[in-house]
Amino acid sequence: MAAVSWKEILLLTGLVVGCYWNSLSCGFVFDDVSAILDNKDLRPSTPLRNLFLNDFWGTPMAEERSHKSYRPLTVLTFRLNYLFSELSASSYHLLNVVLHAVVCVLFLRVCRLFLDKTSSLVAALLFAVHPIHTEAVTGVVGRAELLSSIFLLAAFLAYTKSTGADHSIVWAPIALTVVLVAAATLCKEQGITVVGICCVHEVFVAQGFTLPMLLDTLRQVLQGKDGFPYAVLQTLLKLIVLVISTLLLVIIRVQVIQSQLPVFTRFDNPAAVSPTPTRQLTFNYLLPVNAWLLLNPSELCCDWTMGTIPLVESLLDLRNLATLVFYTTLGLLAYHSLRYRHSSARTVIMALSLIVLPFIPASNLFFPVGFVVAERVLYVPSMGFCVLVAHGFKIVSQKGHLKKISWLIIGVLLTTHAVKTFKRNWDWESEYTLFTSALKVNKNNAKLWNNVGHALENQNNYAKALQYFLQATRVQPDDIGAHMNVGRTYKNLNKSKEAEDAYLVAKSLMPQVIPGKKYATRVAPNHLNVYINLANLIRANESRLEEADQLYRQAISMRPDFKQAYISRGELLLKMNKLTEARDAYLRALDLDRTNADLWYNLAIVNIEMKDPSEALKNFNHALELNPRHKLALFNSALLMQESGEPKFWPEANRRFLTYVEEEPEDANGYFNLGMLAMDANENPAAERWMRKAIGLQAGFRSALFNLALLYSQSKREIDALPVLDELLRHHPEHIKGLILKGDILMNHKKDTRGAKACFERILHMDPTNVQGKHNLCVVYFEERDLPRAERCLEETLALAPNEEYVRRHLSIVRGKMAAMSAAGQPVKEGAEEIAEGEEEGRGADAVGKGAGDEKNVRKSSAESLGGKGVDQSESLDSSQSDKQTKGKSTKEIKDIEEKRAAALKRLEEIERILSGD
Repeated sequence: MAAVSWKEILLLTGLVVGCYWNSLSCGFVFDDVSAILDNKDLRPSTPLRNLFLNDFWGTPMAEERSHKSYRPLTVLTFRLNYLFSELSASSYHLLNVVLHAVVCVLFLRVCRLFLDKTSSLVAALLFAVHPIHTEAVTGVVGRAELLSSIFLLAAFLAYTKSTGADHSIVWAPIALTVVLVAAATLCKEQGITVVGICCVHEVFVAQGFTLPMLLDTLRQVLQGKDGFPYAVLQTLLKLIVLVISTLLLVIIRVQVIQSQLPVFTRFDNPAAVSPTPTRQLTFNYLLPVNAWLLLNPSELCCDWTMGTIPLVESLLDLRNLATLVFYTTLGLLAYHSLRYRHSSARTVIMALSLIVLPFIPASNLFFPVGFVVAERVLYVPSMGFCVLVAHGFKIVSQKGHLKKISWLIIGVLLTTHAVKTFKRNWDWESEYTLFTSALKVNKNNAKLWNNVGHALENQNNYAKALQYFLQATRVQPDDIGAHMNVGRTYKNLNKSKEAEDAYLVAKSLMPQVIPGKKYATRVAPNHLNVYINLANLIRANESRLEEADQLYRQAISMRPDFKQAYISRGELLLKMNKLTEARDAYLRALDLDRTNADLWYNLAIVNIEMKDPSEALKNFNHALELNPRHKLALFNSALLMQESGEPKFWPEANRRFLTYVEEEPEDANGYFNLGMLAMDANENPAAERWMRKAIGLQAGFRSALFNLALLYSQSKREIDALPVLDELLRHHPEHIKGLILKGDILMNHKKDTRGAKACFERILHMDPTNVQGKHNLCVVYFEERDLPRAERCLEETLALAPNEEYVRRHLSIVRGKMAAMSAAGQPVKEGAEEIAEGEEEGRGADAVGKGAGDEKNVRKSSAESLGGKGVDQSESLDSSQSDKQTKGKSTKEIKDIEEKRAAALKRLEEIERILSGD
């Protein structure tokens, strides 16, 4: 057995890099979205133990909706990728290319066990460039195949060293084999099949038995003529150890999935729910389909589900001939390899074991799987195919006159396959390119039409996406997901009536509830989202809230563990002001998933509405423990701390706002609230800096402009406040508080009674009943020494606010002043030039206190953000980002009111001095 040289390693690695370097520019597509982008198990904030509790997609294995694919070691490598590069797709693709190169080298090492140096290199080169591998290598989720193959080949190589020079058993390699088998299985389930390959090698290669020899030995033992030979006993002992180890792994695997098979629907695998003989005929026909993909990988498709391959419903179907040819060929090869002891037979039997055994879990022959054909599951079987091709090349090339032709054929084969692989990689560049390339191969798969529609939808091209979704409903009229997609797209196009009609069609396709029968066994759980999306649509109409609630409750009745239904219902109940019921809905959802940060966040919002800020803060903190970068929890918890008025909370609130702006650097609200915190702490330079940052990000930011002007005013920089107020009033000319503050500055600091008068008159033009604006205008009249007009103005103000004692008192002062001037023979109305120049600074209009009511920042709120994305549930769920402002007054608000009341009293004293002054 020749070793693998460095030149061969470099040759294989170079060939792999040459074929797959363009995959580094591909993104996350298809299943990558669920396995990488939406999988919380990749995040450092998720405990490592969750990798061993959840399936490949991050769903707890205990949940019925789990795919039951248990591959923690593969997910661990994704997590390592995330640790170094987060969601940079190129790093994930790079590691896949490296792993494929490692597999190629190991495969060459295995081939050397039963092929000569040249033939084994041919097999490895063909394996390196075969186009069928693009899904496993260029698709990031294909890493499960790559890792499992590495451990599978390593386990096989370890087992081949379990026989000593004297034919004794060497146990260390066997123990290592068991460990490597376990590792292969933890990368992907088919890794366990290497045990069968080891058994075939032990019996037919290591011990040199043929099938007739085994049958003859067994007959002699049964007839009592002879006992088991020592070599046979040794073989049996080794195989028993392997089999027992395998059974233990199977038992553990069954325990992990809690003895439940995953739930698949007829859309995933139509033949699985078909009657006899359609099911058997179709599943057997799929074997030659897979073999043809290995022989002729010219038309590759990323998705073979639904109507891609029509069912074989009759024995008269001509496609049964392909099945017959396949089994005949396989039988002849098996007969040849099992009957004879020469090296060619051993090569063929090992090639067949590599083809057949790893494919059994995906064959549908023993248990249904969630697909019809999947190119990536042919990764290991293609090794056996490459061995057969190389072995055939060896036989042909040994015939002198065919040697050059055989080399020419191999050269052409390797070249065409390499070019096809390179071109195929570009299909995986984006979801749009991937699914449009699939539609060129197969137009009868509604899922492909749906997925192209999703890709266009992600580009906000809703009109074109709708065409693809409608085509999906024509290709597969009973596809619930397609009708849901049509409904969502109509909604995005603001066609609510058409959207509702589409949702109702999808709802009508749902199977009826059968008492005592689990609903999920007959429908994909994500199809239940039709109730959620229909309810989300109609609840926009205030008169249909109860109807929407009924839909949520119907979904819950079908699946009591349907978490999303509780979440959406909680949001609706919050909107209906049924706070206790909303809280109970979120608590029920938390019973199902206590690791969901969004649920804790939503519960905190309900607590705020129920005026329980301490409980709200506690739940915000729960959300942040699970996801320290949860943007809305960071923002609203910091705002809650700020509103508490407790200085001890300010440092933590400041830290959370700073973290928030790191996550959302373009959101002006974060900087505004940092400015408000700085104002609370009397850190005026910092407050000014944050306010300026907020205004720079959002021109005309009402609250930031007003509070910056207020900051300048309180810092005795009233002149600096005027351009800020001008900008505020340019964007918001109706801003009454801004007009009051500007009028106050103009009259008291610029001595511009005309400008102040214009401000107060604008207020009264917008709101004739505004007491503060009216009173300030009265003060302007007094400043102008127009006492009769000031008197009339104050009388009108008193009529608007008969309980305001200060207005009554000021009116008395004006009347007293007028009477005194009449008694002295002075004219009641004097010119403005008679005003004494040395009057106190600060007299005049009422000032505006900090944090005026209409300038408080609103609370950010969201119903539920689930994945999501996708989550590709064939329908993205509606979510609300509407602002919710807490009712009632916090401690800080009460303190602000008291401060403003004291400032107002001080101002009244100043005004009274003006009115009664010398």
